[in-house]
Amino acid sequence: MELDYVKLKQIKPAITGCIRKSQLLLNKSDIPDEKAIHDIRVQMKKTRAFLNLIAHKTDNPYYDRDIADLREVGRLLCCQRDTSVKRKILKELRKEFPDILDKLHDNKVLNLILEKQETSFEPGEEPEEVFGQIAVLLKKTGFRIRFQSMNMIDPQTLLKEIDITYKRVADMYLRCRNNPKPAAIHNFRKKAKDFLYQLYIFRPLNPSVIKVLEKKLDIMTQNLGKHNDLHQFVNDLGYNYLDNANVPAMNELILKIRDKQDRYLSKVWSPAYQIFCPGQNLVNLLGFKLLVI
Repeated sequence: MELDYVKLKQIKPAITGCIRKSQLLLNKSDIPDEKAIHDIRVQMKKTRAFLNLIAHKTDNPYYDRDIADLREVGRLLCCQRDTSVKRKILKELRKEFPDILDKLHDNKVLNLILEKQETSFEPGEEPEEVFGQIAVLLKKTGFRIRFQSMNMIDPQTLLKEIDITYKRVADMYLRCRNNPKPAAIHNFRKKAKDFLYQLYIFRPLNPSVIKVLEKKLDIMTQNLGKHNDLHQFVNDLGYNYLDNANVPAMNELILKIRDKQDRYLSKVWSPAYQIFCPGQNLVNLLGFKLLVI
């Protein structure tokens, strides 16, 4: 495959498209629902991944500001997303293990999770104010990017950048596989998401192979995300087995959660090894016959 005859997807339309989709989702209703909030957060992560791909390849004086504003959008939406995830996890646990949850009917933390609204905000924040801030951030970022030139970036340069991303994810995979602490697993997931989103730009190089890889990465990061959600749920419970010696129902619930986490991770390690194993390289992974990075 000769690189000179292949045209990559353009970066700028990909970035502006993410921002436009986020604005449309935000404007659908006065208070976006859970799905809209999730989708906007995804669009923000994609936008940052695209910007990171060209961070050192343009003379954009607003790069740091763009990244900071996009992160702020994610932060403002984080509380609402976390609340809905906790409620969903607890409802699923009640459905799977009703006998255990019945024994914990007077647990204050569990009851508080159920009592919270589907979306919640930091103290002193009103929904209209939060979503108004988000609308302003998206508008300003979109306006700045509109006047930035991103058309003259050499495809070989972009390939070098995504190779750096790939090696960074491979390193995180090796770290968390040898020492699977929650923080390491979470970092592996975040870096793998960056790689997944950046691959979109390179689809024209080998569409069938890259789409299969994207699907594997998407499933893998979803399972890593579910593992992390359960980890955060246990943290919110303030659980310590030494303090729960006389509360067997809580200990049993935590063991059930640990089993679920193990099952999610069991679906991750095999595809992760295929993609990021030591000795693997991006050229072979993407199926290029001729490619110099």
